[in-house]
Amino acid sequence: MDRTEPELKHTVTDGVATVVISNPAKRNAMTAAMWQAVPELLERLAGDAAVRALVLTGDGGTFCAGADISSLRRPGDDQPTLAVRAEEALAAFPKPTVAAVRGYCVGGGCQLAAACDLRFAEEGASFGITPSKLGIVYASSSTRRLVSLVGPSTAKYLLFSGELIDTERALRTGLVDEVLPQGMLGKRVAEFTRVLASRSQLTQAAAKEFAAGRTDRDGYWAEQAGASGDTAEGVAAFLERRAPRFTWTV
Repeated sequence: MDRTEPELKHTVTDGVATVVISNPAKRNAMTAAMWQAVPELLERLAGDAAVRALVLTGDGGTFCAGADISSLRRPGDDQPTLAVRAEEALAAFPKPTVAAVRGYCVGGGCQLAAACDLRFAEEGASFGITPSKLGIVYASSSTRRLVSLVGPSTAKYLLFSGELIDTERALRTGLVDEVLPQGMLGKRVAEFTRVLASRSQLTQAAAKEFAAGRTDRDGYWAEQAGASGDTAEGVAAFLERRAPRFTWTV
């Protein structure tokens, strides 16, 4: 049996932070301590100027099998609340986020993946949201986020039944953005996040805010574009056929 301590690992390479959910003995199930660690870790990474994008993935061949159910019977262990706080911190991360999914992406794991901006999955991955199997009320914020991704009907299917769906259905319904053949997920995610890290953080930050429904700061972002010089730099780089050197940072 793997006795590795449950933890969140992270590295930063070439502008991309990679956060790894690691609890291999339980298919990377999230313990209360792991849920609690998410907001603080994301806050540190958000404040790191070297980080331009973030990847969330699981250790080994699975993403995350959800919450560590065995701990739900412990007094004072309010994992549903902790999970929502972690989810909201991930959704609020100011730079692009990508979930790289292999194997099981279930329950709280699917909750975290849904909070990322994009989800890339390896063929054979399975997705499900299982509170109906435990008599747990799925949070309203989590439900709304799921509905915004897959629509009311598929959200109800997942929440009412707790059944798992495969990558083909996840792609068709909008739960994932790309499905990769076995062995190709890491390469594709690395390539794509390098692209993200090379683009304008100004554009990305504004787009994240607008996509989340905040539409009252058009003037602010227009001012930022002018003051930063990123627009002028982008146009100049295009005309000069070179890579742009954007300077605005979150």
